[in-house]
Amino acid sequence: MNQNNTHTMHPLYRHINQFTDISEDDFEEILAAFKTLKLRKKEHLMFADTPCDKQFFVLSGCLNMYFIDANGSKQTVQFAIENWWITDYLAVGKNQKTEFFIQSVEPTTVLSIDNSSQEQLLERFPKLEKYFRKMLQIAYGASLMRIKYQFELSKEEIYLHFTRNFPDFEQRVPQYLIASYLGLTPEYVSEIRRKQLS
Repeated sequence: MNQNNTHTMHPLYRHINQFTDISEDDFEEILAAFKTLKLRKKEHLMFADTPCDKQFFVLSGCLNMYFIDANGSKQTVQFAIENWWITDYLAVGKNQKTEFFIQSVEPTTVLSIDNSSQEQLLERFPKLEKYFRKMLQIAYGASLMRIKYQFELSKEEIYLHFTRNFPDFEQRVPQYLIASYLGLTPEYVSEIRRKQLS
């Protein structure tokens, strides 16, 4: 298999080409702007109160983004699995410190790109503007829908909707993290699961 064919099998190459067209040769240069990071289970990728100027694309594994509330409890706000992007977009956009942590749920490999490298890529490959714009639109739309469901669905419906639409998470993510993400208690999630099995 030649190098270009290897590139066409790369998850990021396939993901970009779902939204815009880039050549294999261009992708080789694009990929060079990223750093590959490997995380052990429960290892942190990002810490609150530190500068945030990077975005992360998940090649394998699962990440959990959370903050610590006034009571000292972790509150999950986002997950990311294969082919998902994750970061604190507000902090990245303003080049400021983040209020969030990102931690691996399982052994995880990500591609990391900082603001400066991304800007250089966008100048060199204008087509990537469309790709990153689409990623932001999808992320923002998903956030709006999550807020909508919290207002209009019951707690049980919120859980069932999540597990129907994201079945991978139920298998890969600990129950207490799913509960935190959905604004439920682990005990309530256990109760729903028992009801489903009975």
